[in-house]
Amino acid sequence: MNIRIRPDGDDRFVDVKHTPRRKSKRIHVGSVAVGGGAPVTVQTMTKTDTRDIRATIAQICDLERAGCDIIRVAVPDEDAARSLAAIRRAIHIPLVADIHFNHRLALQALAAGVDGLRINPGNIGSIANVREVVCAARERKVPIRIGVNAGSLEKEILAKYGGATAQALVASALKHVRILERIGYREIKISVKASDAARTVQAYRLLAEATDYPLHLGVTEAGTLLTGVVRSATALGILLAEGIGDTLRVSLTEHPLREIKAGLEILRALSLRPPGPSIISCPTCGRVELDVIAIAHQVEEELDKLAREFAGRRRPVNWPVVAIMGCMVNGPGEAREADIAIAGGKGKAALYVGGKYKATVKEGSIVATVARQVRAFLRHAR
Repeated sequence: MNIRIRPDGDDRFVDVKHTPRRKSKRIHVGSVAVGGGAPVTVQTMTKTDTRDIRATIAQICDLERAGCDIIRVAVPDEDAARSLAAIRRAIHIPLVADIHFNHRLALQALAAGVDGLRINPGNIGSIANVREVVCAARERKVPIRIGVNAGSLEKEILAKYGGATAQALVASALKHVRILERIGYREIKISVKASDAARTVQAYRLLAEATDYPLHLGVTEAGTLLTGVVRSATALGILLAEGIGDTLRVSLTEHPLREIKAGLEILRALSLRPPGPSIISCPTCGRVELDVIAIAHQVEEELDKLAREFAGRRRPVNWPVVAIMGCMVNGPGEAREADIAIAGGKGKAALYVGGKYKATVKEGSIVATVARQVRAFLRHAR
């Protein structure tokens, strides 16, 4: 599969070759298509108490503006289930209820209007309970995600496979799938998540060969920002490049905005999403005479603000390439390639726009100057 991510023929953004996407069934989570060749979607889970309706809605609205396609909330009890209807009315992206052990909570969630369920049929009681949930889901055309994690596998499967192996994850997932299939329900997506990249990749490869249901990718309990993003990007990058995966979540011990940003950047790195706001910045060295690290972070924050401001526009936003370079070794060369760039000097920087030198800017004014140039670029590109 060749994907061109800039329609204007800009050769800085070349076609990227991928293994053809795995053929999978298509389901719909609310208005969002998953599988069947639909674009890979990015989702996350709220980290508020679902019973706190106002806080949960506020967090989801922030996530919507950041590019979240699907949102999931925990439903640990009836009070949380009763909050779902108000949350669903206030947001604009599909809402998935995460249910464990209690099938009545799944029924309440469906009645509240959720767009998807995350349950494992084997842990919500008898087959009669499962049938009741499936009947309500079928009536509302709500898909079910079977989510298997290495930390919560059944004792008999752990015993059979000698631990939480990739094969054990797939066996558990397929066992739950068969429960739904036996009662005639096939609006299913599946995840098989481990906390390390190698096991996760192996499990999804096995699962991709065993079924044509859409797959939700993720590394579970991946960790804090650095380790979590590295583990997730490694596993998800390998799988997506192999054509495996229809939707994803980057699970971090961080604010969910960082999960969404990481997920989007993984897709952009593989040319599976158009480029968004991002910067090229040098790693700095002993030649640098201004605080490039702080400037790069501040510029990135300004771009994030602009991304939220421009979110929801009907036409795609054509974002500029912004380069923050610390010295004159690589700075001018990168500046010629970027749309907006600074090349550092001693307490100041040369500003380039469209590859041409425009001005020399004092260090304290760099961030504001770059932000103004980006805004002007966006206005001109509309």
